Amino acid sequence: MSADIDPRLKYFPNFLFLAWRHLGLGEPDAVQLDIAKYLSEDGDRKGVMAFRGVGKSWLTGTLVDHDLYLDHNARELVASASAQRAKKFTQFTRRLIEEWPLIQHLRPKFGQRDSATEGFDIGPAPIHQAPSCSAFGITSQLTGARATRIVGDDIEIPKNSDTVAKREILAEAVKEFDSVLSPGGKITYLGTPQTEESIYTKILVPRGFKFRIWPARVPSLKQADKYGDMLAPMIRKMVDDKVPPGTPVVPSRFTDVDLTKRELAIGRSTFMLQFMLDTSLSDAEKYPLRCRDLGVFSCTGPMGPVKLSWASSQDTIVSDLPVLGFSGDRWHSPIFVSRDFADWQGSVMTIDPSGRGKDELAYAIVKMLNGNLFLSDAKGLTGGYVKENLEALAYAAKRHGVKHIRIESNFGDGMFTALFQPILTRIYPCTVEEVRHNVQKERRIIDTLEPVMNQHRLFVDPEVIVTDHKNYNDHPEETASQYSLFYQLTHITKDKGSLHHDDRLDALAMAVAYWVEVMGKDDHNAMVRHKQERFDKELESYYEQLKLPGALHGTTDTWVRRR
Repeated sequence: MSADIDPRLKYFPNFLFLAWRHLGLGEPDAVQLDIAKYLSEDGDRKGVMAFRGVGKSWLTGTLVDHDLYLDHNARELVASASAQRAKKFTQFTRRLIEEWPLIQHLRPKFGQRDSATEGFDIGPAPIHQAPSCSAFGITSQLTGARATRIVGDDIEIPKNSDTVAKREILAEAVKEFDSVLSPGGKITYLGTPQTEESIYTKILVPRGFKFRIWPARVPSLKQADKYGDMLAPMIRKMVDDKVPPGTPVVPSRFTDVDLTKRELAIGRSTFMLQFMLDTSLSDAEKYPLRCRDLGVFSCTGPMGPVKLSWASSQDTIVSDLPVLGFSGDRWHSPIFVSRDFADWQGSVMTIDPSGRGKDELAYAIVKMLNGNLFLSDAKGLTGGYVKENLEALAYAAKRHGVKHIRIESNFGDGMFTALFQPILTRIYPCTVEEVRHNVQKERRIIDTLEPVMNQHRLFVDPEVIVTDHKNYNDHPEETASQYSLFYQLTHITKDKGSLHHDDRLDALAMAVAYWVEVMGKDDHNAMVRHKQERFDKELESYYEQLKLPGALHGTTDTWVRRR
């Protein structure tokens, strides 16, 4: 440590204050200063979870420069979600040294390392095998690296945490940090959770990391209790002082209107994760639909198995398909499939024609045989009611031998059907029906799918799962998983607006509802037939009894006695 350092600058919040002034950002806001204070406290295993937009990456870069300012022997290693993000981090840290007079003496000298990809040395640093500052993508090899502090800067993003398998890979990657950390070194995480099973709370907290949480709004007392001792003391004080729940924590950064707009834009569940940092899963009933209750079976051919049985066993787990549900969720193949195959008893296509703005024009095709349902195709189309989309729907119906098409008519007052019918008639004439819903969508979807899935009567073609996981519509990376059918299925709750996008799931629920209605009518008709058959049998037996000698002491052979 340099002897001529102003003692006040040894305190990170003071250093941050001057850095922000140099960067033209004004003064750090209350949350930024509180995070800086927390990072200044003792502890070598820390984590910060703060709402999106609080400036975590800028805070991280300034923290690294502060370490190098105080200790010329420091070796800072920053892990980001990708190599590209790591490169941007190094560029920011290096540029701050280059342009801020207070720390310009740290600029690399001639002959020292000075690279955005390989890292850089600070001028006063002694020769060392590791650079003074380097940054890597979280999945990069860290062999040979050494660090006095490792910073995990937003290592969790939707792309690397949207499936169980990806979260397991991420959890393994952070284990390597301890092997490159110098004795007495520190590991610090700064991030925003992207899933209810965030690595921050589900993996790192049990490993001994002390996390602190700064939500964007003041939580209610009930919400505050969910956070426990992780809630930042400044936020806990607001709750104790009875500041109204929902009040913006930093109104100078995000007003109530700003936050409300963001919640409407990204959906309540995503807002609770990324702005309220709420990763709690209150109970299993909150998310009632799970992939493990579905069966995986190829069903694109003209025939299906007469009988097949689902079972939750190790032998039936399908491990090579992506699972967008929570830990413990998985796919299962049938434990028994009959050798006898028969023609499908029907094939229905259902269409959710919203397709406006960021929504998709979604469809699902479900076949039925002997009470089992088979999802053979499901997709979302962008671009609304354009000719290409309407033709794609017609060709999909033709490809799967659809006999009936059901279209939701809640929006557009039949406009979609009017546009679709001529194209369908030209390509594949088929019966079309419109249906209107007047109950809360989330409850309708769950109430339709849950009983069928609990009975394990819904099977999914594996190609549907693979295609659904691909971002074939080129949605933004941070929201792409929200358009997935099986993300929607596993993340829906009965709360209104629990999903920001539900088009594909709604189409599936409509198809299942169609077959539930058909099978319900068949069951009723079968019951009526069964009762009639029993009555006819009893009648015939009675008639035979009447034909016995002396049965009615009459001379006629009819069972009605003449008078």
